Amino acid sequence: MDHAALLALFDRDLRAGARPDGPGARVERTGDVVRQVATGQGWNGVVWSDLDEAGAEAAIAEQIRHYTGLGLAFEWKLYGHDRPADLGRRLRAAGFTPGPQETLMIGEAGGQILDAEPPEGVRVVPVTDAPGVDLVTDVHEKAFGEDSSWLRDQLLARLAADPDTVVAVVAMAGDEPVSAARMELVPGTRFAGLWGGGTVEAWRGRGIYRALVAHRARAAAARGFRYLQVDASGQSRPILERLGFLPLTTTTPYVYTP
Repeated sequence: MDHAALLALFDRDLRAGARPDGPGARVERTGDVVRQVATGQGWNGVVWSDLDEAGAEAAIAEQIRHYTGLGLAFEWKLYGHDRPADLGRRLRAAGFTPGPQETLMIGEAGGQILDAEPPEGVRVVPVTDAPGVDLVTDVHEKAFGEDSSWLRDQLLARLAADPDTVVAVVAMAGDEPVSAARMELVPGTRFAGLWGGGTVEAWRGRGIYRALVAHRARAAAARGFRYLQVDASGQSRPILERLGFLPLTTTTPYVYTP
């Protein structure tokens, strides 16, 4: 994979050409900014910008006015190669709070990832209904220690309205859900995004995360998607690198709360 060409393709298809990520969301293009506005517990924020030093402050102020006028907190999803080079500093000066930095990683859906299987006694179960979504939510809350009602609402809405654009799975050890993850397929592109991979603490280090990546990779390849995209934490990056994923750039969420 050519690093520069792949990053340009990612920017074109998933950022500048962003599509709504679920029911009740819309993508708006204004000037050199692409943003999403969503209802309920959907994601609100800037997915792409092409700014210069002269116009950056005005563009930032406009986004603040727009979302504040709607009564919404929002995120500016900043990538390491975004311009101007000091955009992160400018966002902080405007009142945004940065979250943990992650690494944008891309893998081939048909690569060596496909070989990983879950450990003995663990099975991977597709999630297609409300009871399955409850299992995913339960795992997410235990793995990440945070309320996941937003995930339940979003996943239920996506399965009801656009079931062909999401793949959700839960790893079961007997009757106990021990890991879960989802994949969002982006129609009209070659990209599928891997999200929410989490394993409860007692079951970590046994290859379950790797197996869920493999399961979703097989599903993506079967549907004709070539690339898998992940915003990787420091914990998951080494695993993904061993699976052949390439780090492209960093990504940092900058959050503005009115």
